[in-house]
Amino acid sequence: MTSVLPPASRRTGAPYRIAVVCLGNICRSPMADVVLNDRLQRAELAEAVEVISAGTGHWHVGGPMDDRAAALLTRHGYDATRHRARQFDPSWFDDVDLVLAMDSANYADVTRLGPATSVRMFRDFDPLAEEAGDRDVPDPYFGGDDGFEAVLEIIERTSDALVQALRRSLRQPAGNPAISPEGCSREAGG
Repeated sequence: MTSVLPPASRRTGAPYRIAVVCLGNICRSPMADVVLNDRLQRAELAEAVEVISAGTGHWHVGGPMDDRAAALLTRHGYDATRHRARQFDPSWFDDVDLVLAMDSANYADVTRLGPATSVRMFRDFDPLAEEAGDRDVPDPYFGGDDGFEAVLEIIERTSDALVQALRRSLRQPAGNPAISPEGCSREAGG
């Protein structure tokens, strides 16, 4: 876990904005959107951080979350009813502070659309990603229920770590360097 949160934009009074991006915006990114918003609410950071999700592809725009993802989230006590798939738009780079790609292909697609300075891999914040040797959140779409369960475990663990990083970063005075999840400043080699 070595990623550093990009600093908040200069939008006066605006919340820190995060976009979670996968391929079709029906499995991984909406699951991460729902879980991360839940964790932010519990941490009393919902007013300070806004999370949205999108896909790099257009196939599912306007549609609901994958039924298996929604059912799993519901079984775990999350509200998966409000999601409608959308496609990532390059104009979002002007309004989003952090773009979290769910896998390396999504990362490549997003960084082709605009500046990579605000783009990170979602699992850059996963405390077990280094141990796993993989920064991709696996796509469960073509698999069974166990794949969705594994993805939810990754998302919950990573969301918890990301909320802690956001808590630390949002507490620092304006103009200070961004804080890494480990609490090291960028200038200190964090």
